[in-house]
Amino acid sequence: MHQSYLPSEPVTVVISEAVAPSRLDDYEAWSHGINQVAQTYDGFMAVEVLRPRDNAYSEYVVIVRFDSYDHLRAWVTSDDYRHWIERSRGLIKQRSYRHMTRGLEIWFASPRSGIASDQPPYYKKVILGVLAVYPLIVLSNMLLGNLLAPLPSWLGLLLSVVFVSSLLTYPVMPMLTHVLDFWLYPTPTDP
Repeated sequence: MHQSYLPSEPVTVVISEAVAPSRLDDYEAWSHGINQVAQTYDGFMAVEVLRPRDNAYSEYVVIVRFDSYDHLRAWVTSDDYRHWIERSRGLIKQRSYRHMTRGLEIWFASPRSGIASDQPPYYKKVILGVLAVYPLIVLSNMLLGNLLAPLPSWLGLLLSVVFVSSLLTYPVMPMLTHVLDFWLYPTPTDP
């Protein structure tokens, strides 16, 4: 019996890795190596490594994107992947994974935990969205306004939205969530 599969949507894996402080240079070299190999696999889209802000707690967050679950599965079940994970023994004190298939939830995954369920309150998401989108719309109007004016309004708006969305996805939202980490994910205080 022939079974047909619908193509899956892109999948993102957020990996949190607590690195032994004495092995940071070794980890950086290992991370570079495994990410280079991952790029050779079908469906690889991107990898982003968020380095720790504080060397006292050396947690790296690695965000890996593949165009489908099947391609991601091919990578994580490969001999190459197993080889590189084996090479990480002694470098990483603790590792956790979180799979995400919706693109926007990655903006609000806590950089400390890498888990999308550690979401900030709704009002903070709205404020962050306004802080990100409004300046991009102003920038779009300043840079593209004269170029898009002769076009039909619907086409000019479409091109403006593409411009804003491109910058919003990267670098604006990742940068804002990083800069406003203290506000989005306040450290709980003892009573």
